[in-house]
Amino acid sequence: MLKDSTKWYASWFDTPYYHILYKDRDYKEAQQFMDNLTTYLSLGPEETILDLACGKGRHSIYLNQLGYNVTGADLSKNSIEYASQFENERLKFRVHDMCQPYPEKFDAVFNLFTSFGYFENEEDNLNTIKAIKSTLSERGFAVIDFMNVTNVINNLVPEEIKEVEGISFHISRYVKNNYIHKDITFTDKGQEYSYTERVKAITLDDFQVYFEKANIQLLDIFGSYQLQKFNKNNSERLILIFK
Repeated sequence: MLKDSTKWYASWFDTPYYHILYKDRDYKEAQQFMDNLTTYLSLGPEETILDLACGKGRHSIYLNQLGYNVTGADLSKNSIEYASQFENERLKFRVHDMCQPYPEKFDAVFNLFTSFGYFENEEDNLNTIKAIKSTLSERGFAVIDFMNVTNVINNLVPEEIKEVEGISFHISRYVKNNYIHKDITFTDKGQEYSYTERVKAITLDDFQVYFEKANIQLLDIFGSYQLQKFNKNNSERLILIFK
């Protein structure tokens, strides 16, 4: 059985199976979120956006279609290689570790779809927030779109089998040591595979501690992609606007 738990996100996100399992994600909802977010931030067409942990670039590509100058950055070389086919004069993709400051400044930095809290070392959560702050232009804004862990834990589905493209993904979910785990096992072409997603159960209070340490100003908090008010128990998302 092939398994790699060291920096699980570096190995799992680079496999084709990750993209097969999540192929049905709601692109329309993601685009509406980008519409709502850019309107809320009053971003002009000449302003620059960094899509941090961009994956295969779905948000970056749509933001570019809206007219923005966008850079997508991700640790996954395979994802960046795929996304690079969509590059143009105002859209580029780069391999980058988000724990480190990006070598350019941006008017907005977006970290979307729970692309945070993966790290083996706790200090890398704070390092990433500091790196985001250092990447902002003088009047720039940053956004972290995270899950609402209280809602997720209260509604956790312990066991599930998901059939996608003829592959049966067996999924187990549980909370251990303040991390939300998702064990994923499957067989393809006679080969067994096993991966574990592991995301720290970071609450709003935890983020506020990070922000205080990083000298960051929290400007607004939303609980949905429609930018509704955050409710600790019921909101699906925890969307943080800061500078």
